[in-house]
Amino acid sequence: MEEQFILRVPPSVSERIERLLNENSSSPEDLDLSFSEDGRSGSFLIGNEKFPVSLLDLPCVVESYKTYDDSVLIKTADIGQVIMVREEHDPAPEGVEYRHGLTPPMRDARRRRFRREPDLNPELVQRVEKDLLNIMSGGRDAHVETADPEAYAPRKKAASAPAAKPEVAVEAPATGGEPERSDSDDSLEPEN
Repeated sequence: MEEQFILRVPPSVSERIERLLNENSSSPEDLDLSFSEDGRSGSFLIGNEKFPVSLLDLPCVVESYKTYDDSVLIKTADIGQVIMVREEHDPAPEGVEYRHGLTPPMRDARRRRFRREPDLNPELVQRVEKDLLNIMSGGRDAHVETADPEAYAPRKKAASAPAAKPEVAVEAPATGGEPERSDSDDSLEPEN
């Protein structure tokens, strides 16, 4: 896979880049992009003019494709960052994540399309982590009280003796003392 990014420039800069590339495409010395130590801000040099840039994360991943025959598309990269070139007087974007996607439907995508991150108390997270590690190592959780399970079990009532069933006399069949047999019983026993 290739490494790719989106270069977003103001209209005045895009005209200059297009003109520069059309006039002499073999001279890349007129374009330069450099970043400062933090890796998120820097400068874009075109000719003798210098423009500030910011590297921002996109709210979602964008796939890029290329084709050799105008019918089959081949995925070349997942793009997750955009380099924003701005005019000198434009303010720098806040944070490291770009609020909007690349197309109009993705405007303010983070707020409109994605679930909010839950507000978690860091102390609570650390306490639960310690408790889980303690339980996994065979210990007991210090913040949970244990009680006798019999104290919470429902009490059983003393059951009264069930009523006795009447006895029924069973008569023996009148086959001369041998039990009655079916055809299937004969197949199980060998004949003498």
